[in-house]
Amino acid sequence: MQLTTAEKTDITNILLMILSGCVAMVLPFELFLFSYAILGPLHYLTEISWLHDKKYYTKERYDAIILVVIGLLLTIRFFQDKIELEFPENFDANLTYIALLGSVIFVTVKNKLYRIGGIVLLIFTSQVSQHFILFFSVFIPTLIHVYFFTAIFMLYGALKSQSRFGIPSAIAMVLCPILLFIIYPDKSFYPPTNYSLGAYGVFKSVNIQWLHHVNGVPLQNTMADWDHIVFYSKNGILLMRFIAFAYTYHYLNWFSKTRIIQWHKVPRSRFIGVIILWLVSVGIYLYDYTTGLQWLVFLSLLHVLLEFPLNVTSIIGIGNYFKSRLVKPKPAKA
Repeated sequence: MQLTTAEKTDITNILLMILSGCVAMVLPFELFLFSYAILGPLHYLTEISWLHDKKYYTKERYDAIILVVIGLLLTIRFFQDKIELEFPENFDANLTYIALLGSVIFVTVKNKLYRIGGIVLLIFTSQVSQHFILFFSVFIPTLIHVYFFTAIFMLYGALKSQSRFGIPSAIAMVLCPILLFIIYPDKSFYPPTNYSLGAYGVFKSVNIQWLHHVNGVPLQNTMADWDHIVFYSKNGILLMRFIAFAYTYHYLNWFSKTRIIQWHKVPRSRFIGVIILWLVSVGIYLYDYTTGLQWLVFLSLLHVLLEFPLNVTSIIGIGNYFKSRLVKPKPAKA
C-alpha cells in the first residue's frame, strides 16, 4: 500500500507529537527555551515569506499593512518602559481585538465601503475587549496561537487532503496535552536549571495568569511564591509540559509540511536573507536570551498577526466542508 505525500506527512506529525510530548514531560522549561530560540525565528521568517507569496489570504494586499502597523504599535507598547511612553489602558488587548476581527473582514468582504465601515466599527467597539483583556492580550498571541490555531490548521488540511491519517493526527493533537496532564502528574523528572529559571522569567506572566484563572491560585502571592509555584509546584509543572509541547510542535508542524505547502520555494536572494537573519537571531539568543527576545519581539508578534487571515480561512473552510456534508444539494428540475 503506497502512501501519499499527505499521508506520510500526517504519520510524521504523529511521531513528532509523541517526541515533543515525551521531551516536554521530562524537560519542559528547557524544551520550551530551546524551541523558542532555535526553531521559533526560522518559523517566523519562513512563514511570513510564504504568507507574502499567498497575498496573506486577504482580499486586498494592503490589508497586511494594517496588521504590520498594529504589530509595530504592539512592539512599541512592549518597550514602553525603555522609551518612556504612556499608552491607554488595555492598549494591547484592544489592538489584538481589532486585528483578529479585522482579519474576518479582510478575508470575507470585498466591497471597499463595507470594509472601511467594518474597521471603523471595530475601532469604536474595541473597548468590548475589556471583558476579555487576558484573552486578547495574553492568550491569543501565545497558547491559542500555537495550540488552537495549529489544531484548526491541521484539521482543515486533513479535510482537504482526505488523508487516511489526517483525522488521527488531529485527534492525537487533542490527546497529547491530556496525556501530559495525567501521566506521572506528581513527578518532576528534572528540576529546571539556573539558566532556565533566569531565561524563562520574561514568559512567566502567561503561566501566572493561567494558574490564577484556571487553577485558582491567588494573585496576591509574592514574586518568590510565584517562582516556586511556576517552577516547582505540581500545577506549574503540568502547565509547563503543555506549553513546551504546544510551542515545540507548533514549530515542527510547520517544518514537516514543507513538501505540501512549499514554503521553501522562494527567490534565492530572499531564502539566503532568511537564513542569515535566522543565524543572527540564534546567535543573539545564545549570547543573551533576554536580548534575543527583545530583538525578535516585532517579528514574533508580526507572524501571529499576519497569520490571523489564514486562521479565519481555515475556520471558514472547515465550516464549509461540514456544511456541504450536512446540506444535500437540491435535485435539478427536469
